[in-house]
Amino acid sequence: MNKIIYVASLLLLFSCRETKPEEKKPMEVTATLKWKTDTILKVPESVLYNAADKFIYVSNINGKPDSSDGNGFITRLTLDGKIDQLEWVKGLDAPKGMGVYQGKMYVTDIHKLVIIDMATAKIEKAIVVDSSEFLNDVTIDAKGDVYFTDSGAKKIHLYKDGVVSLWSSDPLLLKPNGLYALENSLRIIDMESGLFYDADYSTKKLTGVAKDIPGGDGVMQISKEEYIISCWPGEVYYVNDSIVQKILDTKEAKLNAADSWYIEGENLLVVPTFFGNSVMAYTITKH
Repeated sequence: MNKIIYVASLLLLFSCRETKPEEKKPMEVTATLKWKTDTILKVPESVLYNAADKFIYVSNINGKPDSSDGNGFITRLTLDGKIDQLEWVKGLDAPKGMGVYQGKMYVTDIHKLVIIDMATAKIEKAIVVDSSEFLNDVTIDAKGDVYFTDSGAKKIHLYKDGVVSLWSSDPLLLKPNGLYALENSLRIIDMESGLFYDADYSTKKLTGVAKDIPGGDGVMQISKEEYIISCWPGEVYYVNDSIVQKILDTKEAKLNAADSWYIEGENLLVVPTFFGNSVMAYTITKH
């Protein structure tokens, strides 16, 4: 009798050891509309939040995305979506990506990188980028080096020490768009392939992070391993390692989701709607 009990105990212990732990459910992320601007913007392509002055800046193409017509301008919004200055800076052509470093704003404008003095809201310099086709997104690293994509020419450029140089023309880049500068590498979303890459600053080698992100436009980091990627056709994805989860879809409403911005501390995702002529802000919640 004791022997039977002993054997049964061993079997129970073994079965307990072999039991696999329950798999954790993936993080569920939701986006809830908080506010929307009036539809008085003019083809808003990109947004940027500047923590120094607590304003949201919006680049307005105001025409065709590749038209050098002088109609483009930048709007300044308050954190609750009110128009502070509709034409904070004007006289641009078709402004797109923006980045800020030490009081200067860097804006791509078709074939130029434009530098704006934020204190005076004046264009300080416009640098023509030779052989450029369609300059697009901008990101700036901790040292002040400015990286920006040329989606048309399949290139990434670097502005450093007053000089623009080619940073990468890797053949894997089919239509590079959104960028995000990390400490040791650059994150890149390719609009055509739907691939999300990491590129080491030293080797410039592209390493795949995630896939199946169609029409990727803006890249935002919300924690060390978590990203939000907005996609121009009207979708927004949450990316954690290789997990890709759609958290917003505005295609039925015929609203794009262009180069967006995540405001840390506010849990706020700010999305320019391009042809929708407005900016929409969503509260991001993780469950």
